[in-house]
Amino acid sequence: MHVELAKTFTFEAAHHLPHVPPQHKCRRLHGHSYRVEIVVRGEVNPELGWLMDFDAIRQAFEPIRLQLDHYYLNDIPGLENPTSEILARWIWERLAPALPCLYRVSIAETCTSACHYYGEASDDA
Repeated sequence: MHVELAKTFTFEAAHHLPHVPPQHKCRRLHGHSYRVEIVVRGEVNPELGWLMDFDAIRQAFEPIRLQLDHYYLNDIPGLENPTSEILARWIWERLAPALPCLYRVSIAETCTSACHYYGEASDDA
């Protein structure tokens, strides 16, 4: 049986986008209540009846979440221009070694705006 599991996390952080035009609202310092969804995909272990323990996803993501929560994202190496797209890839690069069945990282800055990142393979499409 092939399944996808999703686990959602939140963190609070401030940022600004340094490469947008000076008059753009995102050029100014502001913050978000970010929502991150981590999705893994694969075959269910027939003996266990699951793909993996949801807590394994939490344990893999928690050190990353702690690097982001209540920080100024622009100060974090690799996030000097912390768009949702760059943040999703940044998380993927740190999470993939711990979650080999990682399928998607989604970042929502607001209730109505999100980015879905599927790893480097999707960058070639």
